[in-house]
Amino acid sequence: MPQIPEKIVPVLRAQLRKVTMAAEKEPVKVERMLQDVAAGVMQKVVSVSVTEEIVHFPGFDAAMISPENADTCGAVMYVHGGGYCCGDLEYAKWFGKILADEARVQVLCPAYRLAPEHPFPAALDDTELCYRHLRETYPAEKIVLAGESAGGGLIFCLCERLKQEGRELPAGLVAISPWTDLTQSGASYAENEAVDPSMTRARLDKFSVSYTADPLDPLCSPLFGDAEGMPESLLFVGGDEVMRDDAVRMHRKLLAAGCRSQLTVAEGMWHAYVFYGLKERSGDMAAIRDFVRSKVI
Repeated sequence: MPQIPEKIVPVLRAQLRKVTMAAEKEPVKVERMLQDVAAGVMQKVVSVSVTEEIVHFPGFDAAMISPENADTCGAVMYVHGGGYCCGDLEYAKWFGKILADEARVQVLCPAYRLAPEHPFPAALDDTELCYRHLRETYPAEKIVLAGESAGGGLIFCLCERLKQEGRELPAGLVAISPWTDLTQSGASYAENEAVDPSMTRARLDKFSVSYTADPLDPLCSPLFGDAEGMPESLLFVGGDEVMRDDAVRMHRKLLAAGCRSQLTVAEGMWHAYVFYGLKERSGDMAAIRDFVRSKVI
């Protein structure tokens, strides 16, 4: 994964803040445009040896990313973020490619249907369909679900539904800045309002009402669900995020239910900071790689 030197961090924070403030005032279609532009930039700076195959599902597509040096007998499903309203297939693929290359594993990246055109449960239905697709080839104990932001919450929602249906759960979950509480009730939403350069409660409220009429539904906000029996989880969140407590409270809920969970709170970092390849945080990507490989080899 490309690494950015620490001296660039203040510049990144300033640019993120400008985009965040502008996006807060704009409709979802502009949010989508901004995320699509970001995906284009990210694709250009990522240099990995992978191939991709488009997999067609009813109403949406996914990409299966395969590294040239794959040496595992399992797979990952990577679920992108974007508040359930943003993110196309190109956005879904770019981090999937990095994950595939780093962990030497196949990664399925769904471009699930987006709200408000396709509100809940469309995203959940689509990711379940992709999980069942992987299960045609791989046993559940060799599958890892990964996701960032809304995608990080969605992987917990998917496990909640799989439990309700009596289906086998995956071996592990990797959640980067997961959005687990669509009501935005954590203390960090107020505590970090002035310091978070990358996200605001107003943006999240807009996404939430576009996606669901019931943000307390555990299949939308897994923080309010039953964590018992959840797979081993690896969570990352920036210390400066308004969404910090979504990860912290989910981690505590998992531990209280007797599940295995590890949480990294990166002080001074922002939403989905793992994506930025900061040198001083390179150990986090290494931890993700090692966790995934421990489940799929």
